[in-house]
Amino acid sequence: MTAGHTLSTEDLRLAYDSREVISGLSLEIPPGRITMIVGPNACGKSTLLRGLARLLAPSAGVVRLDGESIHGLPPKEVAATLGILPQSPVAPAGITVTDLVSRGRYPHQGWFRRWTEEDEEAVAEALRATDVAELAARDVDELSGGQRQRVWIAMALAQRTDLLLLDEPTTYLDITHQIEVLDLLTDLNRTHGTTIVVVLHDLNLACRYADHLVAMRGGEVRAEGPPAEVVTEETVSEVFGLRCALTPDPVSGTPLIVPVGRHHCDEAQVPKSI
Repeated sequence: MTAGHTLSTEDLRLAYDSREVISGLSLEIPPGRITMIVGPNACGKSTLLRGLARLLAPSAGVVRLDGESIHGLPPKEVAATLGILPQSPVAPAGITVTDLVSRGRYPHQGWFRRWTEEDEEAVAEALRATDVAELAARDVDELSGGQRQRVWIAMALAQRTDLLLLDEPTTYLDITHQIEVLDLLTDLNRTHGTTIVVVLHDLNLACRYADHLVAMRGGEVRAEGPPAEVVTEETVSEVFGLRCALTPDPVSGTPLIVPVGRHHCDEAQVPKSI
């Protein structure tokens, strides 16, 4: 893997029927870095990710992969370069864990290319990395929500793409597995230079793991950059409509958001920082 692939949008507009969700958005994903996209519900995070992955055609503007319109590239070429884990994916009935994870290797299979040792190693490594190797023979529909989510992440890892997009990959996971998944993505980035884009609800975890943070509201990017520069009391209030105090994360030193509820602190007592 290399960090040489680029992904960007220019004046991108995305809509469902006549309802526009993304409005003229221009964004460059930093190659070889971890980008976290945050924002309130229905702000367009998942829609943007679908547009970046070519799952949703733009009504205007363009998504560019390596400088070329992603919609003008062969689907298999895109799939071999860019992997996507959408929100709430659905597995075929009766499929086993191994079979589902093995589907991550399909973009690397030519018309006459058979299953290889490299494919076998990629699947085995993905199963181990996501701690689902012991589930390999189980049917996916028999698993818990958290187990299924880790299997889907394993399939995305088995694809071994240089660009990896994930929509809420920590959904259904307990806190231990949330941290393990984010650590795993960080390992992938640091070891292989994989460019990773993640939609995440947990703002504190996004600050801790992101190199680049994109804050969205109303289908627009309101702020982007390193978490320490993006996350301020003013930005959190503007983007999330939330009063908060900030303090350095004692583990990472990144901004730690402490929400202020109306039952816990009077207006006059809200500190600017802790």
